[in-house]
Amino acid sequence: MSFKKLCRSTVIAVYLLILVGGVVRSTGSGMGCPDWPKCFGQWVPPTSIEQLPENYKEISLAHREKKNARFVNYLTALGFEETAKKIMEDPAVKLEEDFNPVKTWIEYLNRVVGVVIGFMIFAVFISSLKFWKEKKSITLIAFLAFVLVGFEGWIGSVVVSTNLTPWVITVHMFLALVIVALLIYLMMYKESMVQIYSPAIFWLTIVSIMVLLVQILLGTQVREAIDVVSNSFPRNSWIANLGAEFFIHRSFSWLVFGVNAALFWMMYKTTVFKPFSLPLILLILGTVLSGVGMAYAGVPAVLQPIHLVLATVTFGILFIIFLRVGIKIKTH
Repeated sequence: MSFKKLCRSTVIAVYLLILVGGVVRSTGSGMGCPDWPKCFGQWVPPTSIEQLPENYKEISLAHREKKNARFVNYLTALGFEETAKKIMEDPAVKLEEDFNPVKTWIEYLNRVVGVVIGFMIFAVFISSLKFWKEKKSITLIAFLAFVLVGFEGWIGSVVVSTNLTPWVITVHMFLALVIVALLIYLMMYKESMVQIYSPAIFWLTIVSIMVLLVQILLGTQVREAIDVVSNSFPRNSWIANLGAEFFIHRSFSWLVFGVNAALFWMMYKTTVFKPFSLPLILLILGTVLSGVGMAYAGVPAVLQPIHLVLATVTFGILFIIFLRVGIKIKTH
């Protein structure tokens, strides 16, 4: 397999992991396995509660508390004493869920996919060694992607140990986008070396990426608010009980749509970028419509992962456009 095809396959696999992660989130399966890397202390998850000891909750809590103590020490050493204190004092962190075999296996599938991607990114790094003499940065970026996927796995374990602490999930999410960007850069290596000068598309692409990232961040705030109201209200009334974060997220979507509609029109009029224009606008429309569907249909679980994947694939398309557009440098 060529280096480009390997990178492309790995990018697709990462998006599959994002989709599976969205399913984990929408089904409430994040704590299906309360420990990491094992699941209830086993490499192969249990299928019934009879396979677990009677005090499995106490065992899981003790395991998570040890990991949280180490994480709090890291945060304190980095100067985040207040954040560390909140984690230690938050009673929600110490809650243990009842065993649910369906949720357990959904979360386990998420971990298996993550491990496979780890091996794929390692293969990308090994394959990148052939570029060391030609362009060292390619090998270094591939190595960085491999290091980050390991760090992403560790952050995933912290997500579990802290009982789905919202800001940790947000870090987990944005780190996945960084890995996607690095892999796309590697995939586009030869193509991005031949850039097309189009300053208008270049700067509008940057604006599009920025507003999309802000919108994704606002979406994480909505997700955190839903986590709160989901404990007190039925699913079909979650949206009605959200605060300002939902209305800001909804209103900001008009800016995202407007900026990308302008970018679509600019690219549609060109020969080189016309093929990217239709997928981009369809992804934006799909993201907006899936968000509308969640708002007016009671946040159906099936739309949550779709909404997430569409937004992250849009980021990938925009990053590819960014790599293909150049700025003319004046020389004297």
